[in-house]
Amino acid sequence: MRGILARYLLRETVQTWLVTTAVLLLILVIYQFAEVLSDAAAARMPRDAIFRVLGLSSVQLLAVLTPVAMFLSVLLALGRLYRDSEMAALMACGIGPAALYRPLLLLAGCVTLGVGWLSIVVAPAANEEIARLAEAARQRADLSMLQPGRFMSFGNSDMVVYAERIAADGSLENVFVQRRHGAEVELILARRAWQAADDPPGTRILRFADGRRYRGEPGQARFEIVRFREHGIPILLRDLRALALDPKSRPLIELLGSANPEDVAELQWRLSLPLTVLVLTLMAVPLSRSPPRQGRYSGLIGGVLVFVLYANLMTAAKVWLEREQLPSWLGLWWVHAAFAAAALYMVYRQQHFRLPPPRPEAAPA
Repeated sequence: MRGILARYLLRETVQTWLVTTAVLLLILVIYQFAEVLSDAAAARMPRDAIFRVLGLSSVQLLAVLTPVAMFLSVLLALGRLYRDSEMAALMACGIGPAALYRPLLLLAGCVTLGVGWLSIVVAPAANEEIARLAEAARQRADLSMLQPGRFMSFGNSDMVVYAERIAADGSLENVFVQRRHGAEVELILARRAWQAADDPPGTRILRFADGRRYRGEPGQARFEIVRFREHGIPILLRDLRALALDPKSRPLIELLGSANPEDVAELQWRLSLPLTVLVLTLMAVPLSRSPPRQGRYSGLIGGVLVFVLYANLMTAAKVWLEREQLPSWLGLWWVHAAFAAAALYMVYRQQHFRLPPPRPEAAPA
């Protein structure tokens, strides 16, 4: 009997989990697709790598979506059992809520391992690949990507280029360029500009014709003014192998040996995602309880509010840890401890563990 119940619960939960994950992932991928197209149009991402970036972004989203999908699937699957009075029939056969946790926690354990692999190994590698693709796009950026009437950051230097018009041969007309050299600012106003066709490896050379160059420190009276017939600016491109990665892209081994608050917060965030699967699954069983024929989604609103509170507290704790407003030993763990304690209390209440009432004393003869 219990084996049949376990297989039945697993089938209902897994089916609902797969559908919920697919729907949530589709919604977020559509939104992400618009952002990737915007980055590609602004030359912040290679146009030939749009679907590759979208796939890598989907992997990152999956690590965050899986815990909430698991939580909602348990709520929906058990809510249907309560709605159709199947849970009442099971309890009439002597099967209480404790029997529900065996198959669900088995499934949650498998999902926890998958989420841990995604959050600790796959998602950082995907984020690193996206960063390298974005850096490669910035290195390949040239004047052909410039749109008239818009400012554009060029290469990896602190340089902004603006052109009023683009000629038929691809050269720019009425060009404005700003570069920074420490505290100094260099401005170039030129009638024409083009990119040299014989750039050396790792370098971009922009050539200007008929213009003036201003160089000096803002707030100071001394400025260098040079008129030129032709002028060139070499721009050194940064080696992709020396790309500085943010904590989201760094491998686990580097985060473990770091005392940087941002690295510590990122490490605890990665470890927290699989932990939320177990806590939310434990909490979903008592939250799904509802009277028969009340509706499959009666407990869904309360469950969503619980998850929103859980996720917001985790995000806030991560920010506080990055700002060193929380000690590293406390970090994000207090959020999981609080919700795990609440889940255990709800399970305790659901089991109706009460002490037997005292026996009345016999009346004296």
